[in-house]
Amino acid sequence: MIQIETGMALAAGLGTRLRPLTLTRPKALVEVGGKPLLDHVLDRFVAADVPAVIVNIHHFADLMRDHISARKGAPAIRISDESAQVLETGGGLVKARPLLGTQPVFVSNIDAIWQDGSLPELDRLKQAWDGQIMDALLLLAPRENTLGYGGAGDFFLEADGRVRRKGDADAAPLVFAGTQILNPAVLSGYPETPFSLNRVWDDLLARGRVHGVVMEAFWMHVGDPDARDAAEARLG
Repeated sequence: MIQIETGMALAAGLGTRLRPLTLTRPKALVEVGGKPLLDHVLDRFVAADVPAVIVNIHHFADLMRDHISARKGAPAIRISDESAQVLETGGGLVKARPLLGTQPVFVSNIDAIWQDGSLPELDRLKQAWDGQIMDALLLLAPRENTLGYGGAGDFFLEADGRVRRKGDADAAPLVFAGTQILNPAVLSGYPETPFSLNRVWDDLLARGRVHGVVMEAFWMHVGDPDARDAAEARLG
């Protein structure tokens, strides 16, 4: 099993769909089950023995700094400041790249939560990582095993573990569950401007370098207040 030394929590989003909860705080500090979304991610990193984490910030940046400063113990947290301009998932990773190092890193959205079983999902990703054949390893949830997701799915998983994106008219059985292992080297050449990580994935998909792992846990996407309430009820 590979050891991941660094994780990144993508926490700079505006959280417009979570209003009114995000009128007075950033999305990352909306609580589910008595704990801010950001802390769900950070605690998963701690459980996976990840010693260092990068958190990007934009919306209510001062509140984010205060919360991160008040957090005690592991992991060690560094901030990638996007106060001047939110850079979306792709641009945010490009800006943070000097902090990410050269080895594979965890990258997690902060609006995805789950309760691990006997083998944590991040450990299942670590077990499946093979840098010889992949540059991104996505955690995937079966569409019927989700809460707060109403789309037609994102991906198909081939027999060899590679991921195939669905077409515009297709429905796909698997949803990106907001967490992945990524080789930071693939960010070379991309601009430090706002763009989606989908752009990087599409380049990697064309070369067969994106693989997937289907998660066993029930996946909850906290994208709006109703989903937050439903997630709270399920956790309770």
